[in-house]
Amino acid sequence: MKICFMGAGSTVFARNVIGDCMCVESLRDSVFALYDIDGERLEESRTILEAMRIAKGGYGRIECYVGVENRKDALRGASFVVNAIQVGLYDPCTIIDFEVPKSFGLRQTIGDTLGIGGIMRGLRTIPVMADFARDMAEVCPDAWMLNYTNPMAILSGYMQRYTPIKTVGLCHSVQVCSRGLLTALGMEEKLDGRRELIAGINHMAWLLEIKDKTGKDLYPEIKSRVDAYLADPNAKDKVRMEYIKNFGYYCTESSEHNAEYNPFYIKSKYPELIDRYNIPLDEYPRRCINQIAGWKKEYAEILDKGVREHTRSHEYASRIMESMVEGKPMQIGGNVLNTGLISNLPADACVEVPCLVNGYGIHPCAVGRLPVQCAAMNMTNINVQLLTIEAAVTGKKEHIYQAAMLDPHTAAELDIDSIKAMVDALIEAHGDYLPKYK
Repeated sequence: MKICFMGAGSTVFARNVIGDCMCVESLRDSVFALYDIDGERLEESRTILEAMRIAKGGYGRIECYVGVENRKDALRGASFVVNAIQVGLYDPCTIIDFEVPKSFGLRQTIGDTLGIGGIMRGLRTIPVMADFARDMAEVCPDAWMLNYTNPMAILSGYMQRYTPIKTVGLCHSVQVCSRGLLTALGMEEKLDGRRELIAGINHMAWLLEIKDKTGKDLYPEIKSRVDAYLADPNAKDKVRMEYIKNFGYYCTESSEHNAEYNPFYIKSKYPELIDRYNIPLDEYPRRCINQIAGWKKEYAEILDKGVREHTRSHEYASRIMESMVEGKPMQIGGNVLNTGLISNLPADACVEVPCLVNGYGIHPCAVGRLPVQCAAMNMTNINVQLLTIEAAVTGKKEHIYQAAMLDPHTAAELDIDSIKAMVDALIEAHGDYLPKYK
């Protein structure tokens, strides 16, 4: 079996996913094809993964493919394709995504999923994903694409609507959602045997039900503890706790993400909200800088002292592969096209719902209607996602303007003329990382 990793220069993530596969008996003898356009970064990944492969018994084989001209060979015959690319990297594109909007008075925290940063990231990534899809249709048409790249709903939604490639979007936040909530509220004793239902959209999927092992609803106790949590000036998850107070439900992704998915918290007119809710402006650029520095240090230590032992992570990728290969059923939270799964969200939307995985593939489960206020919150994000995809497919700049105009945070801060001027400035700054729009 062949497992292809696109964007394998993302060494830490490649190590986790491929390392996870090396921990699974039915996967460890695979050919692991590593692809990237950056040869130096790819070589770092190869060095780490090869040492890990030897440390785990020498099973399987690692192959490396550098550059667009070798992409088809990397993909040829693959059963699974893991996508973790970042078009434009931190420098220059993430810097542009933050600094240009800042010059217009628009501040962001993460900027990789929604908002103007998410829109631009989606627009520069979809053309590359389209190229992947064309190659896959030719050389591995039956492969599953496991997409980890953000903006998740935009990219997965594009693949699901406009390509023949079987695609599921995978995020880290579903697995840790209820554990994080119960731990933050001092309810750790309820963790074992808990039952939950999560559905919505990526980064804003709702914890619709959470019960203890006896079937008792935990939301009444959760809600009774929220005010005390919010009163703590050092608490970090205040935006999501406010969601519980005002919308009735907790959601999957962190407060630093969700602070920019709505018009409520990052407001230049009310700067005191930043401190009140502990909102980390410019958080993603800081993370990038720290991760780059941290990886250089870790890589030097690994070369000096050897590879650290890898313990299988909570990432879904290896578990999905294991389930399909062994025919062993499991459940994931997957990002899939809304084929009637959530009845009060659009059919074109990419939604995050429970999915059954087995030897026949990935099977999304129908959830029905979301609470109307949760669906309404999701729609404010879906509007942006659908218009960004429309801009990428049609090549029309007006749809980029419309996506930005309908973004909740952007529209709360800027007038229409400023939004259009900001979009124009971003397009110019990104240069060849974006296609030409009419």
